[in-house]
Amino acid sequence: MALASGMRLSARALLRPWVAVMKFKNPPVNSLSLELLTEFVISLEKLENDKTFRGVILSSDCPGVFSAGLDLTEMCGRNPAHYAEYWKAVQELWLRLYLSNLVLIAAISGACPAGGCLISLTCDYRVLADNPKCLIGLNETLLGIIAPFWFRDTLVNTIGHRAAERALQLGLLFPPAEALQVGMVDQVVPEDQVQSTALSVMAQWMAIPDHARQLTKNMMRKPTVDRLLKQRDADIQNFVSFISRDSIQKSLQMYLEKLKQKKG
Repeated sequence: MALASGMRLSARALLRPWVAVMKFKNPPVNSLSLELLTEFVISLEKLENDKTFRGVILSSDCPGVFSAGLDLTEMCGRNPAHYAEYWKAVQELWLRLYLSNLVLIAAISGACPAGGCLISLTCDYRVLADNPKCLIGLNETLLGIIAPFWFRDTLVNTIGHRAAERALQLGLLFPPAEALQVGMVDQVVPEDQVQSTALSVMAQWMAIPDHARQLTKNMMRKPTVDRLLKQRDADIQNFVSFISRDSIQKSLQMYLEKLKQKKG
């Protein structure tokens, strides 16, 4: 069942009723471009409005990567209006995912840094492949960027304050065993079992009456969401102001150049 307007995201009904799978498809590394973010929100909205579905498994169509995170080309060499539009789209995706009535399970079979990690943290459960290349974490500081307060809040809610403080300051990317130990993921399994494990976990979550689970999720997460809603415009202005700095633009340009050289 295709829900996305393009090829970047797709959702289909699985053998088990009520469950859809959405796969990131923005090669080579599933960067969260403005187009992908917009499509993601539209696809999620369609699934939420279609009462056929109670749960969604988020995974990747690109080998070796879940999502490399925010698309740096959207944040480099553009005008302030574009930065504002892009950041609003990032906020919108997080808001939709974090309070979604659907059960969301991340099936992670590849690298999951920065924005990719943020998406996984919005899910109700995370399954990670037992592969040393499957690193996960909010590593923004390594690029000279600061993770905004709602990224921080999402991480603190998942792994606790001290572990989050250390991870954020050092820009840590956790290998599977450490990610499990710190609570960044809920289960580590062999790579060929990630999808099947996500499905069995989904059955456990779906055994709970929807209304009770949804109200409990809302109770746990709404204060975090409300903090962003109260400061949404200011957060966009802070991002635009920060990303427009000459020093940050130079840093991003240098990083993008390095990536081009690696590809070459």
